[in-house]
Amino acid sequence: MTTTPTATPTTGPTTGISTDTSRLKSKDNLDKAGEKFEAVFTGMMLKSMRQAKLADPLFDSKAIDTFTDMQDGLVAKSMAEHTPLGIGKAMTDFLAKSQSDLNEPTAGSPP
Repeated sequence: MTTTPTATPTTGPTTGISTDTSRLKSKDNLDKAGEKFEAVFTGMMLKSMRQAKLADPLFDSKAIDTFTDMQDGLVAKSMAEHTPLGIGKAMTDFLAKSQSDLNEPTAGSPP
C-alpha cells in the first residue's frame, strides 16, 4: 500500500531548516527583524561599555554580573523600541531593496 503526502514538507530532508519563505515577504516581519537587530546591536554596545570599567566595583559577584546583563538587555530592547540609533532601520531599508514586492510604490508617492 502506498501513501501520498497530503502536504508538502516545509523543512529540508536532513537539515531541519525551514524552506517556507512566505514569512520573508512581509514588511511587518522585516520591521520586527530590524527592531530586534537594533536591540541586539545596542545590547552588545552596552555590554562592551560595561566591560571597559575604569575601577573595581565595590560589590563584585556573579549575581551582580548576571543582573547587569539582564538590565542591559532590557535597556537595549527599550532603546530599540523608543529611541533607536538607526542601525536597524538602515538594515531594514537595505534588505527591503532586495525584495521587489516590498518596494511597490504606495498611492500618492512618485513611481
